[in-house]
Amino acid sequence: MTTDPKKNTVDFSLADAIAPLEIEVDFAHLRLNQTLYRTFFVSGYPRFVAPNWLEPLISFEHSLNVSMFIYPTKSAGVLGELKRKIAEMEATIQTDSDRGREIDPAVLASLEDAQELQAQMVRGAERFFQFSLYVTVPAQNKEELNNISKLVESTLGSISITTHPVTLQMTEGFSSTVPLGENPLYLTHNMDTTSLATTFPFTTSELTSPEGVVYGINEHNDSLIIYDRFAGENANSVILATSGSGKSYFIKLEALRSLMLGTDVIIIDPEKEYAHLAEAVGGDYINFSTSSPVKINPFDLPSPTTESQGEDELGRKILSLMGFLKLVLGDLNANETAMLDRAINTTYRLKGITKSADYQQGMQLPLMEDLYKVLIGMEDAMSQSLALRLERFIKGSLAGIFSAQSNVQINNQLTVFSVRDLPESLRPLAMYLILDYIWTKIRFELKKRILIVDEAWYMMKYPDSAAFLVELVKRARKYYLGVTTISQDVEDFWGENKGKEIISNSAMQVLFKQAPVSIERIGDTFNLSQGERRLLLSAGVGRGIFFAGNVHVAMRVVASEEEHKLITTKPEEIIKAT
Repeated sequence: MTTDPKKNTVDFSLADAIAPLEIEVDFAHLRLNQTLYRTFFVSGYPRFVAPNWLEPLISFEHSLNVSMFIYPTKSAGVLGELKRKIAEMEATIQTDSDRGREIDPAVLASLEDAQELQAQMVRGAERFFQFSLYVTVPAQNKEELNNISKLVESTLGSISITTHPVTLQMTEGFSSTVPLGENPLYLTHNMDTTSLATTFPFTTSELTSPEGVVYGINEHNDSLIIYDRFAGENANSVILATSGSGKSYFIKLEALRSLMLGTDVIIIDPEKEYAHLAEAVGGDYINFSTSSPVKINPFDLPSPTTESQGEDELGRKILSLMGFLKLVLGDLNANETAMLDRAINTTYRLKGITKSADYQQGMQLPLMEDLYKVLIGMEDAMSQSLALRLERFIKGSLAGIFSAQSNVQINNQLTVFSVRDLPESLRPLAMYLILDYIWTKIRFELKKRILIVDEAWYMMKYPDSAAFLVELVKRARKYYLGVTTISQDVEDFWGENKGKEIISNSAMQVLFKQAPVSIERIGDTFNLSQGERRLLLSAGVGRGIFFAGNVHVAMRVVASEEEHKLITTKPEEIIKAT
């Protein structure tokens, strides 16, 4: 501020305009005008962190001033220091061992971390930084300042962050948390690239769309997870979890809420888990078994429509039939495959169908028995061998399961196909056949549909059925179809990396509790942090991680009392309800 006596005026600078009227510096706080400030520095960090781990600080219920300072460090000097520290810790462990003392677990953990960081820096996968984090608490009086300070310390302590007030340095602390870009305290902590990246509070924990299905509660901030799977890049989803973790409960809840929004739902049910739901909403429950009157003809062709004109539906059907028959007959060599292909073409030709345009509504389609007769008629040792392997489905104990004209209709908003009463060895065949039948019937009527394939690992165990399921997932978007693939057997689901193809073509993914033997594969595939891996290992029922494109959040599945009665899988609750 300057005074000009000639003009009798006073000139104010910008500094004068923004300067406080009063400043009081105490041991434990700083007062500017009537506002008190107390600054904390962070001295200790958790060993494992996940993205957005500072969210409790950023979304704190009271206003805070938070500042971060990052200083790059030359790797050469850091590697030398790391080498020295590793040698010191190894010497400490060796000395304790030689003297018969119990080895300090903290030293072992620090040694493990240092060796891992050293290896990553040598490979160039990580760089080294020094990091400072300060928090300034504003308040209107001492009581409020003390209360908020305790709450800040306890909140950060809950995520394993150690804080201390900058006693006797409150002026420097305040300067470090105002937008001057100055760090007079310079209280730093060593961090690698990955750890530093997780400190940035610019990721969102929100997953709430304007419309869609309510999937659960966001564990980060208790907001609703609302997502429209048909608004993403595709409508497919994958659910992976151990038995009893709540995956069936979650799927039933999604199906029920999707029905309320007008979406058709088709379910492949290996364990008869969806019967009560189908009955409650007036859906069709189709039990597919050796004694059931329900039949599906593997040779079915789509009904002739304007949309199907010009497409080689017969060629596609023969390809899918080849995959199905490889499951029925077992491994086939090149000669057997060629002969089987010729026999299938002959079977259709004998019914007057040589190309897609030949098939007209009402024409009789071939049956499995017709293929058997064609193979017998070829009078060749190889064809006789194929016919013999097919015979049990024509004349043997499994006669009639796959050798009758179809009598199934898909015209209800909810249709459930149950294969529980089939022998386990036949379930992959039935699931393949049902999926192929569904795919044949729905492709030429565009309608919002969800197709749920429970226990998909049955199909992923065999290359041909796995390839069929992958192709269905890849092509579903074109036909307004969302395929939900569910598995509790992660190792079988991966089958020759076909499971990874399904995951990469599914915009929505849900992980519930995982088994320790599977967590590494799951973690690498989904790029999970150590914290997220631990969450999945210890997750309770109905808790997990929900992925929607590039956004993922921790989720808790919740249902209303009425919904719970319809979808519960607990035997004691089902018995009580009946």
